[in-house]
Amino acid sequence: MRTAVTGAFSYTGKYIARRLLDQGHEVITLTGHPERPDPFGGRVKAYPLGFDESELARSLEGAEVLYNTYWIRFDRGGNTQPRAVANTRTLVQAAQAAGVRRMVHVSITNPSFDSPLPYFSGKAANEQAVIASRMGYAILRPTVLFGAEDILINNIAWLLRRFPFFGQIGDGQYRLQPIYVDDLAALAVQAGNMKEDTIWDAVGPDLFTFDELIRLVGAAIGHPRPILHLPPRLALAAAQAISLFVRDVVLTPEEVDGLMAGLLVSTERPRGVTQLANWLEANRETVGRRYASELARHY
Repeated sequence: MRTAVTGAFSYTGKYIARRLLDQGHEVITLTGHPERPDPFGGRVKAYPLGFDESELARSLEGAEVLYNTYWIRFDRGGNTQPRAVANTRTLVQAAQAAGVRRMVHVSITNPSFDSPLPYFSGKAANEQAVIASRMGYAILRPTVLFGAEDILINNIAWLLRRFPFFGQIGDGQYRLQPIYVDDLAALAVQAGNMKEDTIWDAVGPDLFTFDELIRLVGAAIGHPRPILHLPPRLALAAAQAISLFVRDVVLTPEEVDGLMAGLLVSTERPRGVTQLANWLEANRETVGRRYASELARHY
């Protein structure tokens, strides 16, 4: 069938599109970066993700399932999280107008309208837009993703390769459950083939404290470092200093608060199967060799 994926030339969307192609589906993508290299050799036709409802509806015409990975990590200029909520609402309305019968939407664990963090409240608003639509839906709620193109794990490894210690945020005992990006893609395609509406947490089999995560990455790449526990705002200031050096946003205050609030764990059973230790062992020579820039990827 004809399917649509937002961001198939980027990260999560690329893995979803690859699995759809492997199953014999036709795939189009809505992308804000048409200049990026096409990893699919012309098999995925690209349309602009410009958030004009009528234009999006024309692009989505004939698609049966829309896989949506669109969001922004932090505000920059006019590209804000409230704007991303409005853009998502436009995308949902366009999909309805185009006759899309089902939407698979990537959200986040523990979204809440009441959250003081715009990332989590915005994700809750997006979920509501999907649920209120006339389309069938599946909502996936992942935590931190890891994979060849990821930001967090790669840049932890980058820091461990270059600094004599790791400056930790607070006591490092807050937890997270990372999921391999291709495991998330497999869940997305599975959910797209279903008929019933569903909401799944999408987490991997590992549950780490952040200290445990740092030690695992350091041991895997051969650069174990002592962990220096810093007051959260001092750790954030250090991250901002590194941000100036790498010309990126390494960490935001909102991300500090989200991590320490325990929002990146789930009470549901793990649906991902790939263990981070196994992935790190297979990629130990490459992970963290180069800094992964969020600004270069999305701006």
